[in-house]
Amino acid sequence: MLEKLTKEVIAGATITPAQAEWLALRIPKSSLYEASAKITRTCCPPDFDFCSIINAKSGQCPENCKWCAQSAHHSTRIECYGLVDSETCLRHAQLNEERKIKRFALVTSGRKPNTSTLKRICDIYRLLARETNLSLCASLGLVDRKDLEQLQESGVKRYHCNLETAASFFPTLCTTHTQQEKITTIKAAQTIGMEVCSGGIIGMGETLSQRIELAFQLRELNILSIPINLLQPIAGTPLEHIPPLEEEEILTTIALFRFINPKARLRFAGGRKALSRELQQKALAIGINAEIAGDMLTTPGCRFEEDKQIITQTGYTL
Repeated sequence: MLEKLTKEVIAGATITPAQAEWLALRIPKSSLYEASAKITRTCCPPDFDFCSIINAKSGQCPENCKWCAQSAHHSTRIECYGLVDSETCLRHAQLNEERKIKRFALVTSGRKPNTSTLKRICDIYRLLARETNLSLCASLGLVDRKDLEQLQESGVKRYHCNLETAASFFPTLCTTHTQQEKITTIKAAQTIGMEVCSGGIIGMGETLSQRIELAFQLRELNILSIPINLLQPIAGTPLEHIPPLEEEEILTTIALFRFINPKARLRFAGGRKALSRELQQKALAIGINAEIAGDMLTTPGCRFEEDKQIITQTGYTL
């Protein structure tokens, strides 16, 4: 049955949520991971996709997302600052271009930029478009079509807006905005021809079924770049005492996301620094074929040279 299902996915069929649960609960893990690796090798290109970000505006966010250190509702010790200057953004972008990382994004805290801030952000993107050959991405919250068109005109090709978790679980984690508002932003970006990057965080107390639910939501939205974050419990947030996921839970989630989204870039994001080298290699072998390089928003990332070693040893090209 597993072999048949794997062949069907490779041929273009879509599994059902019930089949995904069967994979997670009934199939030996080694067999599940082997099948997921086969789908990855067959359906995805052999190259590994890097992107990078700059925390371009930090803290004092009015939204009450329980996982986030940047929320003004939580007492955390992160550094807070307004929009960084264009020279700082250019310096970060050029450093990443020297490392041959092809994507670069500005990420800002807050619900969305106001008119004057968006204008400054667009000016920065015009500078980056002139001075680098990077593919430019943006993660600026719940922007609308008019905002997205301005960003697109400035050189932004991809917009990032995480669903964060399953629709059935989201209201327990955030009440100042809805997941549907995120979907509205995603669809607006797609309507004007932008690529979209959207994923979520696992390990926030959601069930296996809810992880599967999120994976299917992303498939329905035709998302081809899916960040998978592992919760990093931060002191001062409501989730600070959540225990970390077991290794098997992490690998099983990646395998299920690969079965459900066979052609997507599954992008390791926040939290992977806490994983052993061996576990990271296993994750890459069964489905992870992209990642955010360097530091995350408020937490340190992995060293780029170490990342490259792990990636090439797993069999990907750079």
